[in-house]
Amino acid sequence: MVLPIYTLGQPVLRKVAEDIDPNDPELQEFVQNMFDTLGHSTGIGLAAPQVGRSVRVVVIDLNPIKDDYPEYEGYRHVFYNPYIEEYDKTNMESMDEGCLSLPGMSEKVKRPTRIRVTYLDEQFQERDEWIDGYLARVMQHEFDHLDGKVYTDHIVGLRKQMIKGQLNDIIKGRFSCDYKVKVKR
Repeated sequence: MVLPIYTLGQPVLRKVAEDIDPNDPELQEFVQNMFDTLGHSTGIGLAAPQVGRSVRVVVIDLNPIKDDYPEYEGYRHVFYNPYIEEYDKTNMESMDEGCLSLPGMSEKVKRPTRIRVTYLDEQFQERDEWIDGYLARVMQHEFDHLDGKVYTDHIVGLRKQMIKGQLNDIIKGRFSCDYKVKVKR
């Protein structure tokens, strides 16, 4: 089932998400709904708060970008209770980011190109890995949602002031997009 994507202004996007119980009887259906929702949008990642649940679940499907990043062909995973444990800040990179919860916007965000993450995989096995490259950026973006952050929180100075109007328009529901959304009322 395709779920509505919550846009900026919805309180759930600013809450720190709780760990999910792997024994939740509705978990597999929820994850499938998240993948369905992602498939009907323009994104490559989706965090549970973006569909209204403040739990630590993220789905990532990099197949849509396989032409630009052939190494990610077939990459489609769910991450339960993910955390970024360490940032390797020796190499930082600025890159445009967009977000399904901020329709119509994109901004350059500077992030480390390598991070250490812990999570439970699809079989609920504990993982502790160093991730680098584009996947590290996607994980940082999506895992931020689990900590009540959006990518524009990383923008500072004059640029932050320049996008204030766009952010307010999203909060007020003044935007258009091709996927189902839930705006603040």
